[in-house]
Amino acid sequence: MKPHLKLAETITPDGARLSLHSHDGHFCMRVNGQDLMHSATAASELQLGDLATEGLRSRPGRVLIGGLGLGFTLKAVLEKSNPDVMVDVAELFPAVVEWNRTFLAGLNGALLTDSRVNILVEDVAHALSRAAAVYDAILIDIDNGPTAMVQANNAGHYRAQGIQRFARALKPGGRAAIWSAKPDHAFETRLARAGFAVKSVPAKLYSTAKKTAYTIYLADKAVPKSAPPPPVVPLAGVIDPSEIS
Repeated sequence: MKPHLKLAETITPDGARLSLHSHDGHFCMRVNGQDLMHSATAASELQLGDLATEGLRSRPGRVLIGGLGLGFTLKAVLEKSNPDVMVDVAELFPAVVEWNRTFLAGLNGALLTDSRVNILVEDVAHALSRAAAVYDAILIDIDNGPTAMVQANNAGHYRAQGIQRFARALKPGGRAAIWSAKPDHAFETRLARAGFAVKSVPAKLYSTAKKTAYTIYLADKAVPKSAPPPPVVPLAGVIDPSEIS
């Protein structure tokens, strides 16, 4: 039997143990010993990147990914989008970025050196707060979705204030795609109240699974309707040429 190896560990600001493990060619991250993400069950992360960038197949754009993880969402965004897409990735934990550059270099870590990718070692909330109608797509794959698992503060990304942050950062017609470990009807309602057109998409644990395990929420920002042109008012004293005999 091949051994389970702990490759690295860091302590989060909340005091949780975030660790990276390998087994039989696969990798996983755990929080206090509980699996958070696994390279063998990354179908939903790939689906997240695919769905988020449906509008960027044939045109360039700018994308923000909240949460680097094992890099599968970044992989899908780069593979599915126009070759000229630019991608910002906000990752809160410096250790996760370092693990991708070292232990995970043969998985998806090499993508961090792609010229289209800009890594931001910070809370995604900070990146969103600096942006005003900047992004064509925003992907939120932080913690366990609306129900925090790694850090209690992460729940704020899914509340009204957090939703308003990515609403302001999206261009009109842009899309937010949010990964959730389970359906969350209250979160879906908050998205709709913020003015988004919302769709929930079931996602599988792995591509050949018969049942779905997770939920991806798609939130499309409306495009403002163009104002009607002002009525044409004839100028006083101007003769209509058709009236000249």
